[in-house]
Amino acid sequence: MRLAALLGVTLLATPSVAQDMGGMAMPVPAPTPSPAPSALRMDRHAMPGMDEGDAMPGMSGGMSMGLGGDAYTGGSGTARLPAAEGAMRGAMLHAGDWMLMAHGYVWGVYTDQGGPRGEHQAFATSMAMLMGDRDLSDRLHLQLKGMASLDPYMGPRGYPNLLATGEEAYGRPLVDRQHPHDLVMELAARVDYRIGAEDSLFLYGGPVAEPALGPSAFMHRGSARYLPLAPITHHWFDSTHIAYGVVTGGYAASTVQIEASGFRGREPDEHRWDIETPALDSWSVRGTWTPSPHWAVQISHGYLKQPEAQHGGEDEARTTASVQFASGRLTTTFAWGLKDRVPGRALSALLAEASWEIGRHHALFGRVETVNNDELFPDEADPLHDRPFRVTKAEGGYAYRLPIAGPVSVALGGTVAGYLKPEALDAVYGDAPVSWTLFAKFALGL
Repeated sequence: MRLAALLGVTLLATPSVAQDMGGMAMPVPAPTPSPAPSALRMDRHAMPGMDEGDAMPGMSGGMSMGLGGDAYTGGSGTARLPAAEGAMRGAMLHAGDWMLMAHGYVWGVYTDQGGPRGEHQAFATSMAMLMGDRDLSDRLHLQLKGMASLDPYMGPRGYPNLLATGEEAYGRPLVDRQHPHDLVMELAARVDYRIGAEDSLFLYGGPVAEPALGPSAFMHRGSARYLPLAPITHHWFDSTHIAYGVVTGGYAASTVQIEASGFRGREPDEHRWDIETPALDSWSVRGTWTPSPHWAVQISHGYLKQPEAQHGGEDEARTTASVQFASGRLTTTFAWGLKDRVPGRALSALLAEASWEIGRHHALFGRVETVNNDELFPDEADPLHDRPFRVTKAEGGYAYRLPIAGPVSVALGGTVAGYLKPEALDAVYGDAPVSWTLFAKFALGL
């Protein structure tokens, strides 16, 4: 575990030969030219504000993963993003036959969540990722992925996030708080076998990985790049992005991907430093369509075995659909999700995110989400216990982006959030709570 923790620090501190500054090119010495692996290619759409032909040698940006065309970019797990989004920014270099990419960030955050149930807290979240790609033969391609976080230093209760629910700490459900991520967020491999000019069969998985369910996780979406807090709809769309035990097989082409996964449905427990026992007790299927570099459309369905500790004995069917669009400096995500507890009730959620980078230094962004949540009152003696309430959060903000040194850059900004809720919640949450958050995001690129 010490090695994994050091990985998070090392990736954030190590200089690199390449960088994408969200449209601000920073020249560096170009490495010795060598053929790019057929399954890993620079994405000319990944640098916002740059047209085709503007990309410069030695620059890094989003990377197209897989063996089919350049109409998509790899997101978390095996999820796809529009190639024009370029969300996976970081440092790239050649090392023999390997193409390596390092990406990471540290958020320094202070939030004051409004109303009687809101709390205020200063905290830090982080993520570091190292990925390597190489061809094994004319038809075989290998990708290795490792991702770590130092979020466990926050403690099991995480940070305040009004109307968020999911998982437990100290034997109690987390309500109006966001749980921290585990130390090891991904430890996986992917092998592609080329069966045509732009299509392949692939196998992905590992002891810690992400099944084919939902859109790319929020920390990998360009539309959420500057939003410092997790969505309150996280457990409807992408809570399976850390699953212990995943095997995914699928077919990938330039504009279509079809895949199926077996994985452990149980969400991580409050002990965030360990790797839990893998299992293959749940399943999911997903289809993704990327008709052009600007669009990614996915629909997925999964059956999860007892995913939530506070709903012991209840399995869950989960369905999601999303549309992501990217063009120039604008990136968006629109998503719908449904949790159907078995036996239990069906609870739906909607999400809309957008990020607009204005010039080289400025960004406007926002998120609106609405969810039908029955976990806001976990105490069985409470008269509101187990009642579903439709709640809505709208958050918007601004970030100022600038380089620091080498590949490291920072975004300084803040957000303000307001809420809509039934009158039955006014006595607990207040008539009109308002939350605000300040942040500094240090990253290998932004």
